[in-house]
Amino acid sequence: MHRTLAFTLLPLSLLVALPVAAQDAPPQMSPEEAAMMQAYQQAGTPGPEHAALAKMAGEYDLSIRSWHTPGAPPTVDTGTATRSMILGGRVMTEEVQSQMHGQPFTGYGMHGYDNVSGKHWATWNDSMSTGLMVSEGECTADGACTFNGSWNDPVTKAPINARMTTKWTSPDVELFEMYAPGPDGKESKMMEITYTKR
Repeated sequence: MHRTLAFTLLPLSLLVALPVAAQDAPPQMSPEEAAMMQAYQQAGTPGPEHAALAKMAGEYDLSIRSWHTPGAPPTVDTGTATRSMILGGRVMTEEVQSQMHGQPFTGYGMHGYDNVSGKHWATWNDSMSTGLMVSEGECTADGACTFNGSWNDPVTKAPINARMTTKWTSPDVELFEMYAPGPDGKESKMMEITYTKR
């Protein structure tokens, strides 16, 4: 465990520890300790944003379009996605199975909402990389989201920044779009995925 985290959690563990003996009275918390405890409880309690994520759980069929060169015809693939909630309703996971460049493709994402920062966050790993994509963004009440994230380019080793948007075009259909710099440095659409819930 990271030393700073360990020293942060140690006082909390002492605050909530049970008495060593039955005759021992529970320790009295100072106002500062009580405020700290309340802050941690609020940070870890699922709220409306997590309930909205839970509504997205289920099985989906995917229609995938990818653009390797701006203006060129897209590559079209199909796939499936399974979304489920973990960690007591705090995080949504997504596992994707499809084809990419004629090869089997597996991807794994996580999507959550941080009560502390007030931001949505997402991660992505897949079978074509050993790296991690991390994104942060905001979502509206109707489920439309905009994320900004980055991953490391295998050629230049530098981060590639991307913008992702999602919106529900009907109760059972979600549209995901990804944009990143093209060869000329201007933003260009890289990918579009239509999720259709079964």
